[in-house]
Amino acid sequence: MSKAASLRGFPALQAERAVKAALEEDLGLAGDITTQATVCENTRAEAAIVARAPGRIAGLQCAEAAFGMCDRSVKYENVIADGADAAPGQTLAHVSGPAAGILTGERVALNFLCHLSGIATATRAFANAVEGTQAHICCTRKTTPGLRALEKYAVRAGGGQNHRFGLFDAVLIKDNHIAAAGGIETAVKRVRAHAGHMIQVEVEVDTLEQLGEVLSLDVDAVLLDNMSLGDLTEAVRRANGKVLTEASGGVNLENVREIAETGVDLISVGSLTHSPKALDLGLDFLS
Repeated sequence: MSKAASLRGFPALQAERAVKAALEEDLGLAGDITTQATVCENTRAEAAIVARAPGRIAGLQCAEAAFGMCDRSVKYENVIADGADAAPGQTLAHVSGPAAGILTGERVALNFLCHLSGIATATRAFANAVEGTQAHICCTRKTTPGLRALEKYAVRAGGGQNHRFGLFDAVLIKDNHIAAAGGIETAVKRVRAHAGHMIQVEVEVDTLEQLGEVLSLDVDAVLLDNMSLGDLTEAVRRANGKVLTEASGGVNLENVREIAETGVDLISVGSLTHSPKALDLGLDFLS
């Protein structure tokens, strides 16, 4: 199993903005009417966030923010770090303080933590599958609206790499761009005339003939879309290190190792963020 990912802390502003929006959605105009009715204001409690299934953890900062926004006097302490693996029954964090604040923040805290840990766990499985090859697993822009930065952080927690964050930070010339521009060469030349020298340029191809045209142009990477294993192997041979090679399309845990063994540099996996299975975590009151 791969080692825990080495992570820098997620920017607090990004986490707090997403958590605040989630709490506003959950609390609406009247707040937590169940807790207001059932829990006395001076009731205090201790609780633990516990793993109910094995997985890679991500999103603890969001959980902490959720409780803190509900009641600043809630004390939150992590036992494990993002990027570490948890076993069933393992405690991830301790939460103590006003019971009302803990109960109100519970679902939003777990929503973020389960979702992001699910992404990290899925990424870890893919990263483990290609271990020993030169390929790196990366994510895509197929993310939940409003949660992209958090989900891409979770990919890193799982041992993957991030593709571009949006339309603004890198160029990816896809088939429809090529069709609209009138050809690969025209599209690439227009991009180079428009983009600054710091912008990376990648072109999507689905045939070896298109690859040959791209390799004669000024590009940094080539996305090999839905190619057979044989064509991927030949594409890597022809690229010969001149550009980064990225395999994409139809990637799953059953075929990712074979794809990696073709020699590609990157394998992009949309399912990491567009359809992850949430990791089963829960909050248990201790008193």
